[in-house]
This record gives sequence, C-alpha cells and structure tokens, in this order.
Amino acid sequence: QVQLVESGGGLVQAGGSLSLSCAASGRTLSNYRVGWFRQAPGKSRDFVADISWSDSITRYVDSVKGRFTISRDNAKNTVSLQMNSLKPEDTAVYYCAAKLISKSRYDIWGQGTQVTVSS
Repeated sequence: QVQLVESGGGLVQAGGSLSLSCAASGRTLSNYRVGWFRQAPGKSRDFVADISWSDSITRYVDSVKGRFTISRDNAKNTVSLQMNSLKPEDTAVYYCAAKLISKSRYDIWGQGTQVTVSS
C-alpha cells in the first residue's frame, strides 16, 4: 500500500512562489499516476495537476497552466509542485493523491497541506 506525505505549504504574498513536495512510501510508483488536488473553504476538492510516473506525461487544470509545474524524482520517490505567480484564489488545502494507471479515480490520499496567498 502506498502512503503519501505532503510538505511545503505556508503563507505567501500574491505574486510569490511556493514548492510543495509529496513523499511516497510503501512501494514503487512505476504503475501509478500521482497528482495534486486542492480544496478551498466551502468548495469541492478539485484537480490541479498530475504526472505519470512511467513516462512523465503531465496534465494541468487551465487556471494553473504556465504558473505551476509538477515533476517527479525517481531516486527520492517524491512528486513536487512548483507554484509561481500565486494568486489569492490559489488559497486552499493541497492534497497529494495517487492511483494505479488502470484505475479511473484517485484513491490514495495524503493528509493535505495549507497554502495561503495574501493579497
């Protein structure tokens, strides 16, 4: 079973940058996609970006394209989300998630990390 632990959240001013990290343990991720989701207060948990562990194909929600970059480090078994040009509307709890590539939905979740962007 894969376990995920996020780190790197915090408070930043609008226009600033933060980097989130997701450390995976339990097994290798060669057959998984790993992604980031976020949930703002009173809103649903929404997809932000994900990456295929085997071929590094990435996907992003339109609102973060050009500002966020997802990447993986095979040696460290981690996935990172570099967030630049942050906006107040990026404020949310960010969750790392994983799923086998054969599954349609993400079913392994981390505990979440808070990102707050002040205006």
